[in-house]
Order: sequence, then C-alpha cells, then structure tokens
Amino acid sequence: MMIDRQPAVAGRFYPADPMTLRRQVDTLLAAVAPAAQTHPKALIAPHAGYPYSGAIAASAYAQLAPIAARIRRVVLLGPAHRLPFRGIAYPTAERLLTPLGAVELDQAAIENLADLPQVEPLDAAFDGEHCLEVQLPFLQTLLTDFRIVPLIVGGVAPEVVAQILERLWGGDETLIVVSSDLSHYLDYSTAQRADRATTSAIEQLAPEALHHDGACGATPVAGLLLAARDHGLSVRTLDLRNSGDTAGPRDQVVGYGAYAIF
Repeated sequence: MMIDRQPAVAGRFYPADPMTLRRQVDTLLAAVAPAAQTHPKALIAPHAGYPYSGAIAASAYAQLAPIAARIRRVVLLGPAHRLPFRGIAYPTAERLLTPLGAVELDQAAIENLADLPQVEPLDAAFDGEHCLEVQLPFLQTLLTDFRIVPLIVGGVAPEVVAQILERLWGGDETLIVVSSDLSHYLDYSTAQRADRATTSAIEQLAPEALHHDGACGATPVAGLLLAARDHGLSVRTLDLRNSGDTAGPRDQVVGYGAYAIF
C-alpha cells in the first residue's frame, strides 16, 4: 500500500466533485488562446481559489499543450503559508491526492537531494497548505504519465532554491513550476503599480528586486530566476491581473501573474 496525502483544500479553493473540477479546469484552459510552438522550461502560476486566480493560472498551463507528452517530472515549489520553518520541506507521502486522482512523487529525484542539509521531510509544512495542491488539477488535466517533486520553501536564501533546481534541471522531460501570488490587500490601482514592478523584476531576471510584500513566493521565484539566468533563458509575461478583475471587490485585492520561462 502506498502512503497517500489527502487534499487539504478541495471543496474550498477548487471543486471537490471530480466531474465539476474537470469541467472547470477544461473551461479555464479553453479560454486561453492556443499556445505557440514554444517549449517552456518553467512556469510561475498563482495559487488562490479558482474563481480568483484560476484563469490566470490557466494562462500559464495552456503553454504546455504542445509539449505535454514529453513531460515526465514536475518540480513544484511554493511558499510556506501556515508553518514558519527554516529550510525546504517535502512530504513523506508517496502520492498526493486530488479529486482527479493520485499523483506519485518522484522518489529518486527526492533522494538526489538527500545530501543537502536544507532539504528535509516535514509533513507539518503541508498540513492545510494550498499553494502546491491547487496546481495539481491543471497538471493532471494536461499531462499523462508524470511524477512530481513537491517542495515547500521556508526560510532559505534564493541561492539554495537555485541549487536544488540545478540538481533537478534535467532535460525536456522536466518542468519546473513555482507557485506564487503577487501583492496582497492593496487597493486596485496601488496593486496594479506594485504588480507591474514585480513583473518587471521577473522579466529582467532580477531576483534582487523581488520582495515578499510584492510576491508571497518571492524566495522560490528568485531561485528560479537565478537558475534561468545561469541557463541563458528569458521570461514572457502571459497574464497580469488581480482579484478585482476576477471575483472580488477593488478596495483590497490580491495580485496574480502568469509567466513562462523559455
């Protein structure tokens, strides 16, 4: 028997009914213009509830359509929202569950990180955590035979994230996804300015210009930018909106961006 981790936010951030969830994800992806014949190595996607950020996340995931058959491993990183800790955590479970089924962990890839002192098994970091879970239904819808390396990033330097990504970089079979929202609880126009500044830092591969008040996933995003810079890659902004554009009022909004790294 494999050890499973049950979903924490099904029925809250996204539908708990499999048919409803599949239909919603399909609808979100269908609303995105067909992707060009490009080959993203990495994506940055938001992690709020689907009514708020699902359309923006779909803008990122739709880029995978031309290359979905190649992808066998997804390195998935996001920030710790519920448990403060130092280091980078992975779960002891062998599979993560969503209403669409189970996704197996790439145990060999995780073992490849075993000598790094900052990386540790820490199930408590995943308890109630949503940032990685909300990405899974998009991956389950688009990909077929794949495994994941789910990592919650706590208090570490971006260089540590970049080191891990270098270990797991691989080739066309490996996709990297960083989960991050942008600004939080600003008024609409202030949020737009803040999110444009963060987007500019991402587009310029300037991790030193990222701050946690501009992106909750600033550390994993910064680590990805360092790795992308080392590999000579570039960033394309795919979507930039906030909750005032999607499903909320405009007095206090949360920013969402979708980016592809080629």
